[in-house]
This record gives sequence, structure tokens and C-alpha cells, in this order.
Amino acid sequence: MKFLKNYSIDVIKLKEGKHEFTFPVDGEFFSHFEIQDFLKDGNLNATVEINKLTSLMEAKFQISGTVKLICDRSLEEFDHELTTTEKVIYKYGLEEAEITEDVFMITRDTPSIQLAQLIYEFILLALPAKKIHPDYVEEMDDEDFEGEGELVYYDDGEAEEETENESSEEKPSEKNDPRWDILKKLKK
Repeated sequence: MKFLKNYSIDVIKLKEGKHEFTFPVDGEFFSHFEIQDFLKDGNLNATVEINKLTSLMEAKFQISGTVKLICDRSLEEFDHELTTTEKVIYKYGLEEAEITEDVFMITRDTPSIQLAQLIYEFILLALPAKKIHPDYVEEMDDEDFEGEGELVYYDDGEAEEETENESSEEKPSEKNDPRWDILKKLKK
């Protein structure tokens, strides 16, 4: 974990105001996290702008570059452009804690903040749900997406006609079958 110490910022030494840091994100960075079959390599830069105030610190993450993904359809590897911006707030308090996923509490004596896990999570969140190779996106027909995201809508006129047709078809069969008469008497 010695490598990941390069992704920390000594906040205790920072004066009030804005400070900018840039971190490289590549295959060596990804190798220090859980093994992900779909994300093993990339060439990204994570720029972190910290605005230190008296009661809190705002950290704005801008991550851009390319990651190597594996296509869900062809299983071919391809480069995917990735750009994301996220914001995290560090509030000063009595103990270190995670208040929400983007608000953390640190003490005034906290020497440094570790950013590697946040950078990794922001990259994962920016990945597309469907990883399709660019060569296959152009070839895909509308049939591939047929039915996706569509709402089913029935026109009231058609629905009334269908129910009238169904009820007219059922009535003759109901009159012919004496079991239905007996069941209707039980219902009453």
C-alpha cells in the first residue's frame, strides 16, 4: 500500500485557499484494488482542487482520459473515453467519520486525506452500464434496442372494443354451459 500513499494530500500543512493536485491513474493504480475483470488498465489524470476554509474543505475531482474495457458483445478490448467531475466535502469535527457518500468528517489534527479509493470509485461510477465496442455501435440496428425503455400504452377505444368482443364471445358459451348457471347462483 506504499504506492497508494502517493494519492494522499497533507491537509494539515495547507493554508486557507485553493490548492490543485494532479494524480496519474494507470494500470499500476488499478492493480492495487479489487480485481475487476472489466477494468484493469487506463490512462487517466485525476485533478483535485481543494478549497480550504475555516470550517470545511471542498474537494472537486476532475478525472479524464481513457480506460480499457471489454465489450459485452464481442469480448474485444477497446479504449473508452471517460470524463467525470465529482465533489466531496470534508467537515471538521470531533472524530473521523463518513456522514454521507460525499461528506466526510475529519478532525482538525488529521494529517492527510487519502484520495485513491475515491478516485477509483468515481471512475467505476462513470463507466457505462453497457460496454459496447465503438465498431459495433454503428452496426447495431434499431432492433437491438427494440422494446428497451418503451412504455406500453393502450388506447381506451381499442381497450373497449376488445372487452366488448371478448364479452360477446363469452356470453354464448356461458348460456350453453349449465355449470356457469350454478356458479352464478352461488355467487349471489
